[in-house]
Amino acid sequence: MRAAAALVVTALVGGLAGPARAADDDDARAWLARMTEALATRNYDGLFTHSTPRQTETMRIVHRVDAEGSTERLVSLDGNGREYIRTPREVHTYLPDRHVVLVEPRTDGGSLLKALPAPGEHLEAHYELRAGRGHRLLGRDVRVIDIRPRDEYRYGYRLWLDEKTAMPLRSEVSEDGKPLEQMQFTQLEMYKSLGPEAVEPTVDATGFHWMRSSRRVAEVRAARGGWRPLKVPPGFQLVGTRQQTVPGVPMPVQHLVFSDGFASVSVFIEPGARNASAPAEASRVGSASTFTTHVRGFVVTAVGEVPPTTVRDLATSLVPDDAQGSIDTSKR
Repeated sequence: MRAAAALVVTALVGGLAGPARAADDDDARAWLARMTEALATRNYDGLFTHSTPRQTETMRIVHRVDAEGSTERLVSLDGNGREYIRTPREVHTYLPDRHVVLVEPRTDGGSLLKALPAPGEHLEAHYELRAGRGHRLLGRDVRVIDIRPRDEYRYGYRLWLDEKTAMPLRSEVSEDGKPLEQMQFTQLEMYKSLGPEAVEPTVDATGFHWMRSSRRVAEVRAARGGWRPLKVPPGFQLVGTRQQTVPGVPMPVQHLVFSDGFASVSVFIEPGARNASAPAEASRVGSASTFTTHVRGFVVTAVGEVPPTTVRDLATSLVPDDAQGSIDTSKR
């Protein structure tokens, strides 16, 4: 259980479509593109609440852009005070309760804000997009974007974007119309510039154990000794794999990432950590689902902001490269 929890810590958008619907989809995609650009290129400092049915957490995010790229600081103002610093090249995760700092290579240009969709190449194949006007938030006019899944392998999303800047003021993740997770800014300020001190860590890491994952990121293909899926949920593809060190696990684990262009699932493969006869374990906190099972003497843990069915199907479909069979992307 400790190993599975550590893996979760590291992992850490139907019907007939007429001309009016197509125009609405284009408008929604344009707003998503504007939001993604705003999150990546603006300087901002804000407080927001992150809520699930079980708990609410207050967090602060600071985003700074300079000639070298973007740096972001995300800190929990409640609980254990964990903090994330993302530089142009790396992500540092400070875990004060464990006296550990995880260091990983930065692999994308997105935001540390959770549950914020980005437009993908084939987004419309798996989601229906709608755009409309909404009530004011934080004294600002907003545009509401609905992203509705076309099957059971994905969640639905609703975004409230500032009309002027396209910054997300609120977001909601839902399953079958029922909210699972919400994020809402209570304060948000944007600046022409921010000094480097704004994104320095506030955690005193003296005496902490620094755990650095491998910088080698493999190509999107199975390497010798690697793993591959025999069957994946519709629309999901293997988009990355690397070796990674996690706290509580003595050996590096293999980390595979699957995505449908927006939603993603991380799968961690840990050698010989537990008895192979132990039963599979599933859990969900807010929109994050986790499934742990055993495959040929390895512990396989899948985690992502997707329905439980998706992480289960991915975890149970993985086999070593030398296993017989071919990848099947059809629906189960």
